[in-house]
Amino acid sequence: MDDNEIYQFSLLNALMEGVCETGISVSKLASKGNQGLGTFSRMNGELMFLDGKVYQLQAEGNVREADETDQVPFAVSTQFVPQRTSNVTFNNKDDVDNALNSFNDHARNLFMTYRINGHFDYLKCRTVRGQEYKGQPLSELGKKQSVEEYENVEGTIIGFRTPKNWQGFGVAGEHLHFMKADRSAGGHVLEIKAKEVQMQMAVASNVHVELPTTDDFNAAQLVTDDEGVKAVEG
Repeated sequence: MDDNEIYQFSLLNALMEGVCETGISVSKLASKGNQGLGTFSRMNGELMFLDGKVYQLQAEGNVREADETDQVPFAVSTQFVPQRTSNVTFNNKDDVDNALNSFNDHARNLFMTYRINGHFDYLKCRTVRGQEYKGQPLSELGKKQSVEEYENVEGTIIGFRTPKNWQGFGVAGEHLHFMKADRSAGGHVLEIKAKEVQMQMAVASNVHVELPTTDDFNAAQLVTDDEGVKAVEG
C-alpha cells in the first residue's frame, strides 16, 4: 500500500444490518498497512490494528492478540505516515475534530487518519459484546454494550475521519479506538480528556473499498441509518 492510502473491507451500512459472519482473515488485514480499526466475526469486540499487530478489545475492557485466522467482517486500515505532529489538549471529544481542522482546513472533503499517544486524564470507552443471534443489527447491540471508564492512563488512540458527504455510502465513518500502553484494556472512545498528548495526523485522498461476495451481504438492505450510527459510535 502507498503511504496514507486507506483500505476498507465491507461497508458500515452492512455492519449496521448485522452482516458479520465472515470476512477477511486477520493475516490479510495485517498486510494492509500498519494501523487500523474494525470488528470481529459476529461483532465480538472491537478490533485495533496497532504497529502491525491486530488486537481484539473485548467486553469489560479485556484485550487479546488476535489469531491470524480470525475473521474480520469490517475493517479500515492504512500505512500511516504522519504529515504533522502536534501537542494537543482535549477537553472533550469534539476537540479531536478541532485538531484535525486546524491541521488542514482544505481537507473537509478528504479522509483523515490520526494517532494520539500519551497520558489521558479520562476516557470513556465502549465495547460491543457480540451478536446473540445471526443478523442482529449493530443498533440493537449498542444498547447492551460494555462501557468502561479509565482515569490517568497511558496509551494510544487510532482514528479515522470520513467526509460527511461520504458517510451515506457506508465508507469508514467516525472511528477512534483506544488501547492502554501495556495492552491490557481498551475500546471505542466515547469521551476523552487530556491536558497534553501527541497527535499525529495525515490526509488521505486514495481510498480502496473491497466488498464481500457472500449471500448475506448481497441480500442485505443497505440503507443509511445516521441516527443508528451516531447512537453506537458516540
